[in-house]
Amino acid sequence: MLTTKPGLLDEVRARFAHVSECPFVGPRVFFENAGGALTLNSVVETSGKFAAIPDNQGRDNPAAKALVATIDKAKADMAVMFNAPEGQFFVGESGTELLFRLIRTAIVGTPEGKVFSSTVEHPASRSAAAKWAETMGKEHVYIAHDDATGAVDAEAYAAQVTPDAQVVTILHTSPVTGMGMDVAAISKAVRAIAPECFIIVDGIQHAAHGQLDIASYDIDGYVISPYKMFSRHGYGIAWISDRLSNLPHEHLVGAPGDPWEFGTRDTGSYATFSDVVDYFDWLGSNFTDSDDRRARIVAAGKAIHAHERQLCEAMIHGTGNQKGLADMAAVTIIGGEDNPRREGLVCICVDGIASPDVVTALRERGIRTHTRKADHYSGNILDPLGRTDAIRVSMCHYNTEAEVAQFLQAMREITEELEAAA
Repeated sequence: MLTTKPGLLDEVRARFAHVSECPFVGPRVFFENAGGALTLNSVVETSGKFAAIPDNQGRDNPAAKALVATIDKAKADMAVMFNAPEGQFFVGESGTELLFRLIRTAIVGTPEGKVFSSTVEHPASRSAAAKWAETMGKEHVYIAHDDATGAVDAEAYAAQVTPDAQVVTILHTSPVTGMGMDVAAISKAVRAIAPECFIIVDGIQHAAHGQLDIASYDIDGYVISPYKMFSRHGYGIAWISDRLSNLPHEHLVGAPGDPWEFGTRDTGSYATFSDVVDYFDWLGSNFTDSDDRRARIVAAGKAIHAHERQLCEAMIHGTGNQKGLADMAAVTIIGGEDNPRREGLVCICVDGIASPDVVTALRERGIRTHTRKADHYSGNILDPLGRTDAIRVSMCHYNTEAEVAQFLQAMREITEELEAAA
């Protein structure tokens, strides 16, 4: 945990922009990380540096060659960060756009058969699978998640996937429930039934909360949105296996190497992800003496996971003199109180108060959270629970237990006002 080393959490917080204050309203606790994590100061600096460079890659000048070298370095950094010694990385407009491209390519480029998704998935992957399965005349099968745990497991996939599966999608972590799925176990279960199918994973919510280990997943595609991993908006990152790369896909006619990127990419997007990898490397160096960069990144992931688990425990069961959410009679915790799948996110409902009103009351007390409604984003989770809305409280490793205590104090005030009015 980050708190085991005196002063480390302060060092971590100092590396992020607006960690304790909003540039528009002043001091606040930022518990809206699932909507977009805080940005590294180094990313802000790098973005400005590369935004000012007028040159493009592929020209006969030193600036162009420097840009190409920056991109090559970033792709090498990605390979270490994701633990992906094979396959290739490329950037696109967003994580959602890249999921559509990968899923479309897999569905269009495979023979007759079925497409499998789970009901816990974000609409980015569910919508892409539904759209292109219908277009190509393939049956689209939904694997039901467990409403009680807010997750789907390998056994559920094994019970429904059939040998004619051509494409299977997996959500690594839910941005609504905060629950993580065991991608390696699900992939193993799927491969036992349909070994040649293409498996594509939405890692957008998971990326900031622990370790990425593509080599252990046995998959064909993995997508993240770097603005949820301490970088900035404006791009997404995809990793694809060699077999997915070799499927027919859109690119300029006559372009060498069957590229996946469209047009001239922003070198700054690549460079800012190198900043993210450098940050994980630095953080991990506080927990291991290893000279191996991957080992330091793994150590960082373990420390992040442990710290965020501590924050979730404090939020649910209390800290100091503040009772936890589990002790507030009006509060329901989506996915249960003690769920080991939870990754830095607690989703709640308050009986008798609409979630947007709770979010407003928290904002007025200096705490930023977010409403999830039973709409096209979250209805797949909330509708089966009979909920029209919920409050998403999402943390990252730079958050503190003192901030959790401030949140719990605010929740106590809000629920006590409700009880007094009843």
